[in-house]
Amino acid sequence: MSPSTCWLCKIFRAEENGISSKVSLEEVLQWSQSFEKLVTSKYGPVIYKTYLKTEHSDENIEFWLACEAYKKITSQRKRISMAKKLFTSYIQPQAPKEINIDSPARKAIIRNIQEPTQSCFDEAQRIIYMHMERDSYPRFLDSTFYQNLKHSLQNNGSNSMVN
Repeated sequence: MSPSTCWLCKIFRAEENGISSKVSLEEVLQWSQSFEKLVTSKYGPVIYKTYLKTEHSDENIEFWLACEAYKKITSQRKRISMAKKLFTSYIQPQAPKEINIDSPARKAIIRNIQEPTQSCFDEAQRIIYMHMERDSYPRFLDSTFYQNLKHSLQNNGSNSMVN
């Protein structure tokens, strides 16, 4: 492996604790079929997040996954608490992990945050999904990061991700 890609492997290995030994070649190959297959697979979101860290945009997948969890909350008290956390972490201007959404979507959330519904983040989540699908997902598939993972699994681990 070339020295220029070694840092990707170090990030992968350090942060995912050997997840590459758990993911199957079949799963990895399915990720290239559609973005939906990547984000709904068992290990895809974790590996995709690791890649997004290299682009400094991992807040996108974090927000999307948090919205998926938020939609499953049935308790109004828990929903209010989680909505406020999502708002302060991702939505409000200058949030620590502020996501790139348009003003109408942001304003709608601000209006609804006091009495949040199960769907109050849906538009923002849709926007972020589109950003990832159109922008970072194609780069992920072309990346040395993804190609090395795929190659190492195709060779049944005989070629380690880090030499």
